[in-house]
Amino acid sequence: MLRSVELEQYLTSDEEEEKGEGYFQAIEELERMVREPSDILGDMNDRFEWLKKENKVDIETMELMVSIMCSWVKKLIEDEADVGDVVDLLVDMDCVGLKPDFSMVDKVISMYWEIEKKEEAVLFVKNGDYMDAVHLVIDLKESGLNPEIYSYLIAMTALVKELNGFAKALRKSSCRWIRLSNWAIKEGNPSLHGSVHERLLAMYICTGRGLEAERQLWEMKLAGKEASGDLYDIVLAICASQRETSSISRLLSRIEVSSCQRRRKTFSWLLRGYVKGGHIVNAAETVIKMLDLRLSPEHLDGVAVLQELRKRIQRPGNLEAYINLCKRLYDASLIGPCLLYLYIKKYKLWVVKMVLN
Repeated sequence: MLRSVELEQYLTSDEEEEKGEGYFQAIEELERMVREPSDILGDMNDRFEWLKKENKVDIETMELMVSIMCSWVKKLIEDEADVGDVVDLLVDMDCVGLKPDFSMVDKVISMYWEIEKKEEAVLFVKNGDYMDAVHLVIDLKESGLNPEIYSYLIAMTALVKELNGFAKALRKSSCRWIRLSNWAIKEGNPSLHGSVHERLLAMYICTGRGLEAERQLWEMKLAGKEASGDLYDIVLAICASQRETSSISRLLSRIEVSSCQRRRKTFSWLLRGYVKGGHIVNAAETVIKMLDLRLSPEHLDGVAVLQELRKRIQRPGNLEAYINLCKRLYDASLIGPCLLYLYIKKYKLWVVKMVLN
């Protein structure tokens, strides 16, 4: 880990006595690991900044600081300290001119993994800005190497964090998008209107705004620029997650003349949108609708809806929806027979029934 920290600068001095006793006492305290490192670094920060400015910090002192701080990181992890404390320590290292690079971050993650603290490793990534992890994993894989399995999970976590940040930034800038599009439509050639609405569609999809996205689909159509079927399906899924009934009806109307494969794909998007939004009864109805139309749903989609219904089985209407869906999926040979357990509290009696048809 020692090589995983960059020294901000190398400074030399023949006047070690000018560093002062306080500075070396602080280093000694760090080494003994008695006080919290953030407290000690805070005490020595002003003195250290002055020493750097006066060119009075030698390479040996910097390397000693690197070694001590790396030991602190290891100690925190082994003592099962909060992940936030580990992140804070890496931040505190900046105040003494130490810049943790990605290889040190990688070693921190490895330490968590070695002591079987996988959730902490993921949380550590969520607390930092480690998009380098994504590039590193991809570069390793494309070079013919096989990274540790956990590396994929870490990289995916970093990507999710990056995308969430991007979505938030996009939502904040949506007013600018609208102003720019209004100017483009007002001042530009009508032949460009379709492209303007296409870009607005992309923005509304990224920010999860179903109604506005649907409107852009129709605006594109009016401007002579037809969106792909996949874009219609994505917008449908967003509207389903928000249970925008009118939008869903309008978007589904276009598939009446579509091929069987296209309709199956569209209903699959609708189903997943309902599941994502937590509208499980609607999702179950969609599965049954697909079965009625002989559009066999994906096995995992049907199982996902059953699992979500089972979690919410106590809610009104969910038990009937669950039993009905079990019967229909069994009839379609998508699942095996289901056992239904019913407990009658008054009689302290369990009733077991096989759900077939």
